[in-house]
Amino acid sequence: MRLAMQLLSSIKSLQTRLLSLLLLLVTLVWLCAAILTWIDTSDELDELLDGHLAQSAALLVAQQTGHGTEHMPDKPNQVHSSDHVEDAPSLHKYAPGVAFQVFHEGKLTLSSANAGEVPMSQKNRGFSTVRLADKVQWRVFGAEGSEGDVQVFVGEQVKSRDSILWAVLKGVVMPLIYALPLLAVVGWFAVRQGLAPLRLLSRALALRQPQALESVVLKDIPSEIEPVVQSLNALFERIQSMMASERRFTADAAHELRTPIAAIRTQAQVALAAGNDKATREHALQYTLAGCDRAIHLVEQLLTLSRLESSMNLAPSGLLEMTTLVQRVAADLALAALGRGQDLELQAAEPLWIAADEMLTSVLVRNLLDNAMRYSPRGARVAIQVMRLDGQVVLQVQDSGPGLSEPEMLRLGERFYRVLGSEQSGSGLGWSIVRRIAAVYQAQVTVSRSEELGGLRVKVCWRAAAAS
Repeated sequence: MRLAMQLLSSIKSLQTRLLSLLLLLVTLVWLCAAILTWIDTSDELDELLDGHLAQSAALLVAQQTGHGTEHMPDKPNQVHSSDHVEDAPSLHKYAPGVAFQVFHEGKLTLSSANAGEVPMSQKNRGFSTVRLADKVQWRVFGAEGSEGDVQVFVGEQVKSRDSILWAVLKGVVMPLIYALPLLAVVGWFAVRQGLAPLRLLSRALALRQPQALESVVLKDIPSEIEPVVQSLNALFERIQSMMASERRFTADAAHELRTPIAAIRTQAQVALAAGNDKATREHALQYTLAGCDRAIHLVEQLLTLSRLESSMNLAPSGLLEMTTLVQRVAADLALAALGRGQDLELQAAEPLWIAADEMLTSVLVRNLLDNAMRYSPRGARVAIQVMRLDGQVVLQVQDSGPGLSEPEMLRLGERFYRVLGSEQSGSGLGWSIVRRIAAVYQAQVTVSRSEELGGLRVKVCWRAAAAS
């Protein structure tokens, strides 16, 4: 059976596999039914024929006891018989397969022509299976008269029983054998019709153009194939949305890169035209370096966002101690805050653990702190808190800058969106990166006005993890 299943699994055609499995199961069921029928019929036939043997023996015993003896007047209850042995005539085609013997006081008085003169069985009473002088197996039943002077043996060839059994079963087995090819044809037709919707779906997909992303529409599809079609349509929708997003991203990125490159080119031309005017040349070169820094920052953010959206495995590799990470990022930005005269405050009382990747979480924290510093004026305060609240690890960043209006807060996270009038250079990708990283690790980001400092307040909440 295991070998058959291995052979079936090696068949590439689903239709051939289903038809082969169907025929195999039908054949096995038919064989089991045929074997059980054979055994049951054989037992019943043996019981019936054994009953006939016992009944025949009883008749012979009764005949010999009632009619085959002569009573001596001087010796009552004594039986004598002649030396002549009578042979019963053969009246049927199965007669050669049946034999009987009648003994009176140890002498054979009546027998069939094929019985011989030696008692057919050593067992005087009951059934026995013996092999006689003709090397044929016989089923023999022995019986005695009431006074013990009459012994009767009735036998039947076992092969005759087998012939009768096969004659009975042939009417049952042969139609099934002839029906198997017809069943194969009917099964092939049924399987082919059942798989027609699958072939229709395959044909519809094969005829689609590579750029076609519209939904697959099929009429009267079975319920088993409907989830496949729905999954395909959902996949096409995701691909269509992703391609549209990538087209917008490419167009916006090209536009954003064009601005710093044009500024660099303009300042380079100013530096070339300055001639001996050292101040103008140095001023132009400083703007050129600033344009290069802006282009580098934009490219880094584009690469980060691209990696986030193209990576298929962003699951956290382990636990991350959040307090230490925020302290390290804040220390890296402390020099830039001093250069702007800004006060960078950090409150972190205890080690707090989350399940996240260190590199991506560092990018998230850095973007939040950089935005708070960038869009706050000189001398502003930027407060950072890392705390535990209701089973969550909370990172809160507040600033004393101008803040944002409600409509502007709702648009945070849109690619290349920048608040007008901020007078700060940037690509507008920092918030997109923050929201994408937060979504990867199922963190919640909320933006509101800071009641304490008056500017913007950003809270990022992770589910707290136990330290390992």
